[in-house]
Amino acid sequence: CSALKGIPESASGAIGIRHAIGVSLLFTRWVPGRLDQFDARVLGPNASTAAKSALNAQLDAALDGGKRELGWSDTVKLKNVEEGFGRLDALNRIGNTVFAIDMDQQANYAAISAPVHFPRIWDAPWFLWVQYNGSIEQPMVRNAGEALGVVAHLQVAGPNMFQSSVRVDELYILEKQLAGLPPSASSGFTGLRAPRWSETPLPPINTTLAQQGAALYATHCQSCHLAPTTTPEFWASPQWMPANAAGERYLDVTMTDIEQVGTDSAQAAGMAARTVEVPAGIGIKERSFGRALGALVEKVATRWYDAQTPPTLQADRYRMNGNRPNGIRALLAYKARPLDGIWATPPYLHNGAVPNLDALLSPVAKRPQKFYLGNREYDPDHVGYKTESFKNGFLFDTQIPGNSNAGHEFSDIKGPGVIGPFLKDDERRALIEYLKTL
Repeated sequence: CSALKGIPESASGAIGIRHAIGVSLLFTRWVPGRLDQFDARVLGPNASTAAKSALNAQLDAALDGGKRELGWSDTVKLKNVEEGFGRLDALNRIGNTVFAIDMDQQANYAAISAPVHFPRIWDAPWFLWVQYNGSIEQPMVRNAGEALGVVAHLQVAGPNMFQSSVRVDELYILEKQLAGLPPSASSGFTGLRAPRWSETPLPPINTTLAQQGAALYATHCQSCHLAPTTTPEFWASPQWMPANAAGERYLDVTMTDIEQVGTDSAQAAGMAARTVEVPAGIGIKERSFGRALGALVEKVATRWYDAQTPPTLQADRYRMNGNRPNGIRALLAYKARPLDGIWATPPYLHNGAVPNLDALLSPVAKRPQKFYLGNREYDPDHVGYKTESFKNGFLFDTQIPGNSNAGHEFSDIKGPGVIGPFLKDDERRALIEYLKTL
């Protein structure tokens, strides 16, 4: 089919999900018989000709939009960084969807240049700031913005401006389920909790080594990542904010400057530098990407609240927004969150550039420059997934901009990104065993 030309395959040989959806839509539109099946599944077997025509016009519009986006993507492809398994340049994709595609503004279309590792989300509802660069404060802005980024419908013109298909009420319910009750020293985190090594079929932890590793953790890790979440020290940390009027307190996780931690700057620096042009009728004066996105998503949520019968009360709006203001910032820093469940979250660093904990605790020169992602066979010794070549695996190249594996380094050679002394083999092994207990 000539319409399929120009749809690229990933470096691993597997067609990306978005492109696979595009192929499926093209097949639905043009392969004999599939359009009739589509119409019947969506409209029922006895739909009128007019209803079918209207539905097919929507399908054509979706295909036209996909073709337009492919063309825009081609203009920035030299700056694109392939995401591969387990990574996503979420913020740039959200920005492209909202400010370029929804607003039909090609000038706002940016390269996919800063893929990050899918973050673990346990504990996160109780962080004062979220995202790797600590850029978003309010849960509703975060969640509704993500919904818009995965192509929730958004009206950006006319009398229904800011009307969307975002279900603010459902997002609130999901957030509450993940969050659980306000955490405390007695209850811990009661929502989504970190997995426990001891509850898996993995080999038992070497408790003798783990005890040695506990002292190493206190010396080398605790100043940034805080004491383990199971200890009184964690709950007594001054980084817990005083309780608000709702009786909730949030953890102001450590933010470490890029110059100090030395990890790849693309995600934080890209957000700080990105600007957008917003049509005057939108009513958003901000031009910095983060603040403009925050302002727009707030308008979307407000539109939903106003549209309820009766309109949502202000007190309920604040509660559904997570009892937090719409704070947006773009620091040149990355957060150092608590390490509970860290063993279950390879690869490591915010961009997934280090395959396992053993490599992360080694000098940068000893970390692999290339390795494969996509394997789900776990390596309990190095604490990560197997990284050897395999069919349809994604080859991760740390020499590509945005993929640097530098920083967060333990070395006796002082320099940018060196955060602690060289760890001998037995020290590294002991610390790894301890991290399995968190």
